[in-house]
Amino acid sequence: MYIGQVLSERQSNDNFATDPPLDSDNQLVEALREGDERAFAQLLDKYHGSMIRVATLYCRDEQVAEDATQETWLAILNGIHQFEGRSTLKTWIFSILSNKAKTRGQRERRSVPFSQLVDLETDQNDPALPEEFFNSADSDADWIGWWHKDNHPTAWQNIPETTAFISEMRTKLETALMTLPHMQGQVIYFRDVLGYESQEICNILNLSETNQRVLLHRARSKVRLALEQYFNEV
Repeated sequence: MYIGQVLSERQSNDNFATDPPLDSDNQLVEALREGDERAFAQLLDKYHGSMIRVATLYCRDEQVAEDATQETWLAILNGIHQFEGRSTLKTWIFSILSNKAKTRGQRERRSVPFSQLVDLETDQNDPALPEEFFNSADSDADWIGWWHKDNHPTAWQNIPETTAFISEMRTKLETALMTLPHMQGQVIYFRDVLGYESQEICNILNLSETNQRVLLHRARSKVRLALEQYFNEV
């Protein structure tokens, strides 16, 4: 079964569109083990786009990311009989993807191992935001460490919600996410874009809870800074 073929049939076959979805992991797993293409198509609908996006965070080349995702789907089909339900099906799928894309990304970069990236990006010497954003001990301000009056965050609820503006802001957000340090980009995408829980992210990316929190905080701070600079120019 070719993944591209299933995607094509999913878009053109009315039977796929009207067939009731399988609601639970157990139903999906059993259907996949029986070779039910509708179950596979349902998973493709639900996760394929997100998987490609996650793979591109490991593999900057889009074709390499596509290959890693295809390889992941094949691994899922070949390994579904070994799925024991110790995690959710979603976590299992993205754990496989993370490993496949990580391997391809390392071949592509031939540089720093991903385990070392975690240490580099959680280094306490790397501040989440520039120091000048806050009142220092040398300033006359009473609240040392609080936001400096010239760098206070913008009240985003006052930003106009026009279609053109929202589209441009979405582009800026995507750019900000893509320019984050690697592991920070992974964590914020899983948490704030895909909506995964912290423990799921730790399982998928093999992170400690502490490292996950540090990476997420730094990623969110840098994304907000990038959007803050954009808003100041609007």
